[in-house]
Amino acid sequence: MAGDVRVLAEMFDQVSLGAPQNAVGFVMWRVMHRYVREVNQVLKPLDLTHLQFTTLTLVAWIARQGKSSNQSELARFGDIHPMQVSNVLKALEQKAMIKRTPAPGIALAKQVAITSAGIAAIRSALPPVIEVQERLLGEEGRPGGALLQLLVRVDQAT
Repeated sequence: MAGDVRVLAEMFDQVSLGAPQNAVGFVMWRVMHRYVREVNQVLKPLDLTHLQFTTLTLVAWIARQGKSSNQSELARFGDIHPMQVSNVLKALEQKAMIKRTPAPGIALAKQVAITSAGIAAIRSALPPVIEVQERLLGEEGRPGGALLQLLVRVDQAT
């Protein structure tokens, strides 16, 4: 065991960034999990999860231009695994927040439309979700803020 401790200490001294809190990936992972936990907490009274809220909001975002979306478009737009999108859409449909209908000309695909219940849910959910974002990320996380600009730049580079 003592040899393992020495090997581990040398590895972290020579190869790592010195400590977990010096690794951007580790800190982002912790912040993201905290953000999702806190958003889930404020959405609980609305019977929504963070992923359901995000997916529902993506459906509404696309619909604001008079367009319909399908599962694969939502998965790409949100960078969400298609199976997760499928499961979330089923849950949202059971809650009557979205409606799915067969997509014309695309076998097995379904168009996704937001319902009035879905619009009401988003209208209720946006203020507390934005409050969590502002509380955790401050001015840097607001539109035009340095953190948001950096994250958008990283996201667009991938």
